Amino acid sequence: MKVLILQGSPRANGNTAWMAEEYKKAAEAAGHQVTLVNVSKKKIAGCLACEYCHNKGNGACIQKDDMQEVYPLMAEAEVLVLAAPIYYFTLCAQIQAPIQRMYCVNAPAKVKRMALLISSYSPGVYDGALAEFRDICNYWKVENMGAVTAKLDEQKTEETRQKVIALAATTLKAGE
Repeated sequence: MKVLILQGSPRANGNTAWMAEEYKKAAEAAGHQVTLVNVSKKKIAGCLACEYCHNKGNGACIQKDDMQEVYPLMAEAEVLVLAAPIYYFTLCAQIQAPIQRMYCVNAPAKVKRMALLISSYSPGVYDGALAEFRDICNYWKVENMGAVTAKLDEQKTEETRQKVIALAATTLKAGE
């Protein structure tokens, strides 16, 4: 199964990046093909709402930035994992940009399931991100496999690692 992880934390050794790596290791150990893209290191602009993609572009965005590297990965992925730190109660901007740029194709063609990995220094700040994730899954008509959250005292712990591994196992075995 082809798994794409979009990791949105600018902190290379941060908590979100750690969770994404743990998911990747679990999926690879189970024999899946995994691509992890740190979108925070990419130059991906937000959607311009110019409608070029729907008028003249035949589904292609007019912007030619690093999203051109992500589109083919999204087109082939069967499982999409979003990994994002929570800044101000929602998914970080680094994850928002590639999600919103999917407007040109409406939804990833082969994605059947999605999972979410989110971390924050504070407890109780996940509701906005979880609701957005649920709504993305519903709109794209993909199965919401759930989320792992990690607040400050849960970050990089064995308990959180086990939750990430369990989410990977559930996500990758569902519907096989």
